[in-house]
Amino acid sequence: MSHNKPAFAITLDDQDITSKIYPRLVSLTLTEARENAVDELNITIDDSDGRVAIPRKGVKITLQLGWEHSGMVDKGSFVVDEVEHEGAPDMLVLRARSAEMAKPVRTRKDRSFDKKTVADIVGQIAKDNGLTPKVSQSLQSKIIDHIDQTNESDINFLNRLGKRFDAVATVKKDALLFLPIDEGSNSKGESLPTITLERRDGDKHRYHTASRDAYSGVRAQWHDPNDAKEKSELIGEDDNPKRLRHTYPNQEAAEQAAKAEMNRVKRGKATLQFTLALGRPDITPMMGVRIPSLKAPIGDTDWIIVKTTHSVTAQGFTTQLELETRKGQEEKDAGAVEESEQK
Repeated sequence: MSHNKPAFAITLDDQDITSKIYPRLVSLTLTEARENAVDELNITIDDSDGRVAIPRKGVKITLQLGWEHSGMVDKGSFVVDEVEHEGAPDMLVLRARSAEMAKPVRTRKDRSFDKKTVADIVGQIAKDNGLTPKVSQSLQSKIIDHIDQTNESDINFLNRLGKRFDAVATVKKDALLFLPIDEGSNSKGESLPTITLERRDGDKHRYHTASRDAYSGVRAQWHDPNDAKEKSELIGEDDNPKRLRHTYPNQEAAEQAAKAEMNRVKRGKATLQFTLALGRPDITPMMGVRIPSLKAPIGDTDWIIVKTTHSVTAQGFTTQLELETRKGQEEKDAGAVEESEQK
């Protein structure tokens, strides 16, 4: 049986350079992350004979990644924003970010939104950037009384807004997505699958959980205009609550923010790193994962992917997953208490 070989296809400035890079490739690493919305591609090329030209910054790269026996997955377009040449031995290093993030969506702006729904806000920002808005149905009609975008990029602003609803904003294939973290969807609005892995699929894993200094709840402050006093909403228990710094304009906004932060606290109580011995380019952040062959409670937990790191070297093609627990995993153990109180 022939040994399975990693496969990739790369274009640079619309020119296929796969055959030129293949014998010179030292490493190729693609990192896809949920939180910062920017996919990063790093390519290191052997230039010991001095025959590799240094590309200009701003040039576009496309990448397909997979295996010779099963085909490749389109991983998108990237724009080179860093170039290094080092030696000896001489190496050329290219660092690129997803092409969608090179658009004005990362330009800092100042503006305000009043009495707008989430769908209105995301729709306006998508229109400004020539993108198609994709907003979860569960979030579309949420009303924002007032929010400021001050010297802040559109994508950072939307991710800050998303923290009120435990949601995340990202750009994929010319679509601006605004989705709850646990409602993983692709750029077509289709739900991402939950995949099942086995321990034998992985080279190694690392599970971590700790109760030391764990927050028992979240408290968010809000201003009550009726009596000109600050009040607060508590989600969870009051033993060791996390206090949000922002003061919200009303009780509903404070409650939403506290609930969203409590979900993040719960997910972060347990984390898992799992490295696949044979890379899976089809696996992306926000997919659900189960690994039932790992011992309890790891194998009993529903996980969600925070970050994927695909790596191709002379040793092969691997994929490292960084995961956290899905929302609600500990809800039966953690009580939810909501209260208003004067400060």
